[in-house]
Amino acid sequence: MSTIMESARRGAVDDRIKAIARKEGVTERFVLDGIAAGRIVMPCNPVHNPEPAAIGEGLSVKINANLGTSRDMPDAEPELRKLEIALKYGADAIMDLSTGGDIDRIRKMMVERCPVMIGSVPIYETGLTAARKNAIVELTEDDIFKGIEMHAKDGMDFMTVHCGITRETVRWLKNSDRLMDVVSRGGSFLTAWILHNEQENPLYKNFDYLLELARKYEFTLSLGDGFRPGCINDATDQAQLSELMTLGHLVKRSREAGVQAMVEGPGHMKMDQIPANMKLMKCLCHNAPFYVLGPLVTDIAPGYDHITSAIGGAIAAQNGADFLCYVTPAEHLSLPDEEDVKEGVIASKIAAHAADLTRGIGTDLDNRMARARKALDWPEMYDVCLDEEKARRYRARGCTEEKDGCSMCGDLCAVKIVNQYLIKEGDITGSDKKHDC
Repeated sequence: MSTIMESARRGAVDDRIKAIARKEGVTERFVLDGIAAGRIVMPCNPVHNPEPAAIGEGLSVKINANLGTSRDMPDAEPELRKLEIALKYGADAIMDLSTGGDIDRIRKMMVERCPVMIGSVPIYETGLTAARKNAIVELTEDDIFKGIEMHAKDGMDFMTVHCGITRETVRWLKNSDRLMDVVSRGGSFLTAWILHNEQENPLYKNFDYLLELARKYEFTLSLGDGFRPGCINDATDQAQLSELMTLGHLVKRSREAGVQAMVEGPGHMKMDQIPANMKLMKCLCHNAPFYVLGPLVTDIAPGYDHITSAIGGAIAAQNGADFLCYVTPAEHLSLPDEEDVKEGVIASKIAAHAADLTRGIGTDLDNRMARARKALDWPEMYDVCLDEEKARRYRARGCTEEKDGCSMCGDLCAVKIVNQYLIKEGDITGSDKKHDC
């Protein structure tokens, strides 16, 4: 059976391609050509069959929300409520990273209730089982691939697989000046496994078998950055870049096999390094879609890392990143609660939209807001804004009537004054004046 990529190469247009083209405001041929070349991915495991969506070059920037239980908070219900919140505020994708409770049951519930594309990191569950026996380094190759196949059978549309960590890249890590070494959970499992067993990473060594599984179950590979920088000091070092070069090679092998692949990126990074990193990734990985965690632009803001992430995410997306993984205020501190998820999604949506504006996408929304503000049309403002409830709550703090602006300026409302002046002096409305210009 043909894969999504192979069908695109034949020029086959189905309802999913049509829906994506309409939503993105591009032609069906543009979507097909992007998928065929690997510049665009359309994660869609037929077991899940999510709402049609695509990630990549020439499309709007997408955002992902990470959810999932932990050892200390193993209950499924709170995560399902967080799922509803993430979807309400605009998450384009969800990842289930559960590591507590009945993980298999939770994953199936997430897939069942998630209408958008959903992903996972199978080695978390595999590694957790081994960790309980103090035996992560004793994982077998079969253990790793059975975990991947189980997640595929359950309907995961994309999966993070840390294939770029090799014996060679581990040597770079050992000789580096990193402050934090490895902060990726999956990356830490495989690094420890390689060092203990003195053997090659099974996911790299058996990459052809991984491609077979991806073809069979039609899931997109998200080639994970196990050596992503976990602090500002560690960015753009030999370990990160050597892994990235390996991932570029694996992108080519994926395309040759007709398998969709995207590449994951940093991490923590100074703002001035972000543009060069995005361009380098696109070059080394043959313009594959790029999926970034942040990047977080400073390390000193626990409790506010949704902001440090949004700053970096906007810069990254402006310079070529296609997919932003949200970061919540709880990052580095705890499992996020429902409010944290909301704040993380909205911060990431702001970053994605800000980047979209530089691509000529989404300006109609900002223009709607500007016109509504000029007209002091509060219902229209609420309709456009990302968080209507918060906007209404803030507006209600004052006693100023809606037609008189807000409690910040009151009688000194600049919009109200200029509107009155223009009408009195020449009966020129804002709309008429625009035509005169």
